[in-house]
Amino acid sequence: MTDNTTTTGWAGWGVFTAVLLIVAGAIDAFHGLQALIGPDTAYFVGDAGLFSINIQGWGWWHLIAGLLLILVGIALLGGAKWARVTAIVLVAINAIGQLSLIAAQPWLSLSVLALDVIVIYALTVHGREIDARRA
Repeated sequence: MTDNTTTTGWAGWGVFTAVLLIVAGAIDAFHGLQALIGPDTAYFVGDAGLFSINIQGWGWWHLIAGLLLILVGIALLGGAKWARVTAIVLVAINAIGQLSLIAAQPWLSLSVLALDVIVIYALTVHGREIDARRA
């Protein structure tokens, strides 16, 4: 059976997505290490008032998520199909996390949320093109 999938410029976004995941994972892991080495509690002032975050828990979360993003990004560069689904799930979880922090850091959260949407779009809508280009 022949596959009539045509390759467009979006196939290159698969490589962009993989590199973006590796860079984001490295930054996440770095922030996780900073949180584990640094203080125990952080306070943020939002529109709803003052709220605190357990920095140790936040640090472990970002360290583990960062390492997972790096591994998934490397697997995406290698052409693993399972990595696409895993990347979509990890990025969706990250997007939900950014929505929860939008009151504390609105511009950063909105920027990361926009990148998350682009990554999810590239991997879901143009996944067949990415696979056809690698074949």
